[in-house]
Amino acid sequence: MRLKYSVLVLFIAIVFAGCSKSSVKEINLAGEWSVKLDSMNIEMDERWADKRLDDVSVQLPGTLDDAGLGKANTQEPVMDNSVMWGLTRKHQYIGKAWYQKEVDIPANWEGKNIELELERVIWQSQVFVDGMSVGKNESLTTPHFFDLSSLLTPGKHLITVCIDNSNIYPLINVQSDKYPDPINQDLAHAYTNHTQIKWNGIIGDIKLTASEAGKIKDLQVYSNVAEGTIKAIFKNTGNVENLNYQILTTAGEVVAEGVIEKGAEEITLPKPKGVELWDEFNPNLYDFKVTAGNESTTVRFGYSQIAKDGGMLTLNGKRIFLRGNLECVIFPLTGHPPMKEEEWAKLIAQAKAYGLNHLRFHSWCPPDAAFEAADEAGFYYQVELPHWSLHFGEDERTTKFLLNEADRILSNYGNHPSFIMMALGNELEGDADLMNSTVAALRAKDNRHLYMTTTYSFQYPLGTIAQPEDDFFVTQKTDKGWVRGQGIFNEQYPNFNEDYTATSEHVPVPLISHEIGQYSVYPDMSEIEKYTGVLKPLNFMAVRNELEKNGLLDLADKLTYASGKLAVILYKEEIERALKTPAFDGFQLLQLQDFPGQGTALVGLLNAFWESKGVISAEEFRQFNAEVVPLIRFEKAVFEDGETFKASLEVANFFKEMNGQTLAWSIVNDAGETVDSGIESNIDLQLGNNGNLGNIEFGVNAENAEKIMINVSLNGTSYKNSWPIWVYPKEAKVTSDKVVVTASFQQAKQELKKGNTVLLNPDYNKLKGVAGRFVPVFWSPVHFPNQPSSMGLLLDENHAAFNDFPTDAYTDWQWWDLCIKSKSLIVDGMDVKPIVRVIDNFVTNHHLTNIFETKVGEGKLVFSSIDLMNNLDERPVARQLRASLLKYMESDAFNPEGNVSIEDLNFTDINSEKKFEATDIYND
Repeated sequence: MRLKYSVLVLFIAIVFAGCSKSSVKEINLAGEWSVKLDSMNIEMDERWADKRLDDVSVQLPGTLDDAGLGKANTQEPVMDNSVMWGLTRKHQYIGKAWYQKEVDIPANWEGKNIELELERVIWQSQVFVDGMSVGKNESLTTPHFFDLSSLLTPGKHLITVCIDNSNIYPLINVQSDKYPDPINQDLAHAYTNHTQIKWNGIIGDIKLTASEAGKIKDLQVYSNVAEGTIKAIFKNTGNVENLNYQILTTAGEVVAEGVIEKGAEEITLPKPKGVELWDEFNPNLYDFKVTAGNESTTVRFGYSQIAKDGGMLTLNGKRIFLRGNLECVIFPLTGHPPMKEEEWAKLIAQAKAYGLNHLRFHSWCPPDAAFEAADEAGFYYQVELPHWSLHFGEDERTTKFLLNEADRILSNYGNHPSFIMMALGNELEGDADLMNSTVAALRAKDNRHLYMTTTYSFQYPLGTIAQPEDDFFVTQKTDKGWVRGQGIFNEQYPNFNEDYTATSEHVPVPLISHEIGQYSVYPDMSEIEKYTGVLKPLNFMAVRNELEKNGLLDLADKLTYASGKLAVILYKEEIERALKTPAFDGFQLLQLQDFPGQGTALVGLLNAFWESKGVISAEEFRQFNAEVVPLIRFEKAVFEDGETFKASLEVANFFKEMNGQTLAWSIVNDAGETVDSGIESNIDLQLGNNGNLGNIEFGVNAENAEKIMINVSLNGTSYKNSWPIWVYPKEAKVTSDKVVVTASFQQAKQELKKGNTVLLNPDYNKLKGVAGRFVPVFWSPVHFPNQPSSMGLLLDENHAAFNDFPTDAYTDWQWWDLCIKSKSLIVDGMDVKPIVRVIDNFVTNHHLTNIFETKVGEGKLVFSSIDLMNNLDERPVARQLRASLLKYMESDAFNPEGNVSIEDLNFTDINSEKKFEATDIYND
């Protein structure tokens, strides 16, 4: 909480138009400062603190990176971990830096309390006035304050600030030895080079404030919606006897006022009639002002109360559902978080456009401007201590820093209604008893927020069972199983009836799924030119170089689009399963935007600038991620002629109660024709999950293979949703008089020598290549290299081979069985043309395929490493794809351009590959 005054705040140094010098209450120290680097980290108090530093000047707020100071990076864009770990700092400096500025203190500040604020420092500061030390301060998340009252007399003074961005408390951080430079091994986002950078400087307000001795400090406002009261607690530093309070609208209209009892430092009053509730749909804000003599202190608050009602998350007594996203200090132009409210407002507006209502700040806490923007937008935050450690409680000094940091966060930001939740850190391991007792102490100190020991943990049972002091529980896996799709989607045949009830309904507190998604999307080469700030995208440039070397650069845009569309369908099913689960209270995506560090983890549908990659629009994403989402449950994505498609209708409603509603559904074929439709009328939608609202039944009549869309909408609103299914004829021609179909290399060789046409489909288990998977690379192929490396399919949907097999240009659910029962072959440099191109990961960048065409001598060949031979009666997709390929091979359109020898096609591998398990990466 930064204190807000009722007087006009003046942001200039000393003299400004329209105001006399005597009216100045603040001196803004933004501007030019002299700076000297102390790379040896030598204590230079007596040598430099009282001497002019005239070597170099920098602009503050700002960083040494902004000024181009520090060691220049001379790396080249090569494909190894020294580059691919993340974005590269153009300049880097770790250690002490000395900043200096002369100030002129006005005469009317004589006898005043004078405070210096340094907002947002990494992470230790020391201040001197005319060479005299004022003391040290430390915090990674809150402003550093210094009392300069005794030293800043009227007249000119020299202020020197030493900022040390060294690793002061290394045990708050988890390190990864995957990255060769030790400076890049810290992963917690408050102190890392992976998202923000370990900058040196001051990036927020730098100002001196003068006040009377009786100033009210640490004003905290508590709303109790259940009891209908508002309580204010404060410190009367001057023991002023005559105190008054006012509650005002943001427009300045007084809605309540009165006198505070003599000597009191607390007041409780009934909620005034003019004060309305704050939530995501009604972000009503008010100012609470306490006046002591000539000094007034004002804080902004929202009348709201977050709570748990058994296993349900409530705000103001009503159930809410968190549609969340991680925020990991990803601001690649500056390498640090924005410090202006308008910058955060822009980010939040984009998040809301995509249907989000929540951000989780992974192992850090944002600045005041972020809370102010969220308050005004009606947006919910989970903050965390700057902490991601496997050693919680082992070091007393580190523990003390963290406890003090928690106190500072609550004191500075606790009034913000957007601040609803707090965790001690990310994936913590260590002393669980100390975690629980710390949470209990924080709750006793400030009950305006819900608290949690750790946001998930790989330490059993921390990660799977809610702790005794947890007010809410964020996990990827309970003691009964997965509550996110990464552990499921590659192992289970696509089933859209599913939710997570079986693994979540026993959890006694509100449950939020942890870091869902993490589906890697191919790098967007057009993004390179956007990096005009302190970071250089050597990682993107290295990928571009590899693509060019391997002859794939012309496909770059298509690789990004196709891999992104696969991520979309997986995110959609992830989110819809969460919305279908009555025991769920939200999810946290990892994430909507790219994560540029930890091995270039490009898991976003938006880039690191929160800009669209052209994969899905905000409007499309909101169809399945909004306050109201129509949903259906159905058995599968693939149907055969004569079957009946059946679905049950439901609506996830976290907006408001809506009675007398009408749900309309329609079934639309590939030609855009509505082949069936219906309505369910007079539906009352309660707040929460609304199931069994009606049924859809549709008899499948599939003379030809076809993609069909199921559409559901809530009449009179913009809320709608849709799902594709694929229908296939029961009978498909899978043999040919003109094409030899064989699994034998020897037979294929003989037939091709005769000039015949061959569909060669050997046992994929015996082929050398990349194990077939439906889901793409998890997180990053750099951070987790020991995983199958494919990132979906890239298809020419207009290719004649697909004339009887409807497909888009990317992977969709009908490809699941085909991908699982396949091997992706490396065909670098081979004179073949992929019919089904498999997208390789962006580190190896091979030409991968599981169906290709070519000539072999006078013969013509289609080679398939997808199983198109076995159990075709039970595998309608494989049956139809085989039929479509054969029809293509029988036609005049089949005239492959390439030519190879049969020996070139020896992909056999006598060594079977180890089956890849989800735990291979999740437990890394």
